[in-house]
Amino acid sequence: MRRFLSLLFISGMLLSGSLEVEAETNPTLAILPFLIERVDDPSRGAVCPVCGRMYKRGNIQSGSQHTLAQLLQQKMEAMGTFKVFPLEKVEDVFSKADKGQFELRPTRSAIQLAKELNADFVFVGFLFRFEERVGSRVGVEKPASVGFDIHLFRVRDGKRVWEGKVDETQQALSENLLNIGSFVRRGATWLKAEELSSADMDAILKRLPSPKELEEMS
Repeated sequence: MRRFLSLLFISGMLLSGSLEVEAETNPTLAILPFLIERVDDPSRGAVCPVCGRMYKRGNIQSGSQHTLAQLLQQKMEAMGTFKVFPLEKVEDVFSKADKGQFELRPTRSAIQLAKELNADFVFVGFLFRFEERVGSRVGVEKPASVGFDIHLFRVRDGKRVWEGKVDETQQALSENLLNIGSFVRRGATWLKAEELSSADMDAILKRLPSPKELEEMS
């Protein structure tokens, strides 16, 4: 019995060690605070500096760039496919970076920051609109409206390996019956801007390839 228990203990230790090694093989990921594009003429549409997509420009609630980064952080940690750097550590390095360079060369600056952290991948997001609903969950004068995109870069070669786009103003069923599935899944209520962002982020992250696929992309 003693020998059996010893073997069981050793097997457990070996299994635990193998799981730790497997967890350590997950690529590392840094998530930057979302960047806000500045333009001289607010009446013009917003253009993503990475992919060139056009967005409807709108108001941006104070602090929403950090709200989106926190949402993305929580969702990526829950997925468990990356070893995600603590947001506080990334923000500390970001706070010391040259913000002028980030405005002029966001991609290059983000990859350089990721190299400082020794990250394998980095998420760079751009925020164009984050407007809170005016009203309650059962009725609104103005619905929540959000517009942002997310780009994932492989740090070793600077290649953009994935992107996701969110551009939505919540609509009532009376305005668009095609939204019935989405409206019901969201509890048939009017969402706050953070809730709308979270739901849309969930939808786009379902299309995110596995780390192995991202590593092998040419």
